[in-house]
Amino acid sequence: MREFWRNNDGITTVEIILILVVLIAIVLIFKEQITSLVEDIFERITSSAGEV
Repeated sequence: MREFWRNNDGITTVEIILILVVLIAIVLIFKEQITSLVEDIFERITSSAGEV
């Protein structure tokens, strides 16, 4: 039993899952802002590429 509690292999998996959940929540909360930012960046790239 003591060895089971000392084994930390499962903690990394739980940490990764929690980080992914937080990142997904942030993306869902700021979805509109992220979408408008990405669209603005692509518009600037497209207009700048026409000048070259």
